[in-house]
Amino acid sequence: MLYIDFQDKKLSKLGFGTMRLPTLEGGAIDEAQVAEMVKYALAGGVNYFDTAYPYHGGMSEIVIGKVLSEYPRDSYYLATKYPGHQISSSYDPAAVFEKQLKKCGVEYFDFYLLHNVYENSIQTYLDPRWDIIGYFREQKRLGRIRHLGFSCHGRVENLREFLDAAGDDMEFCQIQLNWLDWTLQDAKVKVELLNERNIPVWVMEPVRGGRLCKLDEKDEAVLKALRPDTGIPEWGFRFLQGAPGVTMVLSGMSSMQQMQENVRTFEECKPLNDQEIGALMTIADGMKNSVPCTACHYCTDHCPMGLDIPLMMGTCSELRFSPVINIAMRLEGLHANKQPSACIGCGACAQMCPQKIDIPGVMTELNEMLSKIPKWVDICKQREEAAKKTSHGE
Repeated sequence: MLYIDFQDKKLSKLGFGTMRLPTLEGGAIDEAQVAEMVKYALAGGVNYFDTAYPYHGGMSEIVIGKVLSEYPRDSYYLATKYPGHQISSSYDPAAVFEKQLKKCGVEYFDFYLLHNVYENSIQTYLDPRWDIIGYFREQKRLGRIRHLGFSCHGRVENLREFLDAAGDDMEFCQIQLNWLDWTLQDAKVKVELLNERNIPVWVMEPVRGGRLCKLDEKDEAVLKALRPDTGIPEWGFRFLQGAPGVTMVLSGMSSMQQMQENVRTFEECKPLNDQEIGALMTIADGMKNSVPCTACHYCTDHCPMGLDIPLMMGTCSELRFSPVINIAMRLEGLHANKQPSACIGCGACAQMCPQKIDIPGVMTELNEMLSKIPKWVDICKQREEAAKKTSHGE
């Protein structure tokens, strides 16, 4: 197993993410299989286990805590997260933290993250009413948290804003990073920003939930010609082995086969060369089917509704590629009258677009795709209910 030094700890480069644990018929976590996977992981040198308050409907913390309790506490590092990104009329970090300690059956967390800092949750995390960062800073002082960090799904501007406000308290940052999102989600720029701030990078979605584990035959043939003995999923991990500042690579493994393959991959470091990276970037460009928006913002200057049109063009590109992305993270923070549905189709934006994009047509497409995502519809309802409670003083 490859290891890397992080302050006083030697971390395995591969971490076991527990958002996609194996399940039984009916959806319950397959605890027996999880136990076997953890046993194999520890034997293979994996020592970092990542969970979160909402994973598997709240059961991930319970199951991974129960399984790890069979091993010495100093033989593994456990990470979990505070759900400040979830919509609520109030936030109580102390209540959640105490519950998490009990669920996991531990007296402290080795790593603790503010979960999903993005455009809509940043103000929650910075709101003095809840003092979320202050509370967890104190838990760190007391030794109940050994290292404090955050995960981020926001845009580069959002990441920079949070670092400016709270970066002195953050020891690491977890971002979505893979060879497709290197450009699709500006992960390259995020990595550069974190490196500038000397904040170690934790990686989530290294193979985009499995989407990058199988490619078109012609694309796979290109990669096989360059590395005949390297499997397609392995390309994703080898790409990350050359990414600057990466400390931890989390993989949400849901089977023993995935665990075995990933542990084998992380037995040695074989980063990609320039030619191989170039091949991946060419494949990535072909996969995007993106709206050719350059974010020049000429359109926004003439939008009577004041919509963030480049954001919506990028969101449409994401949905064209993967209709199951957590789209709420990108649009949820917008006020109701700034949502894609607020577009009146006047066409003023298209008249100013240097790329000649049919912006009203793309907005219609985006709204149609959003209406087919149950989670997006549910979150919109949650926002409305939370707003009503707040207005009623609840």
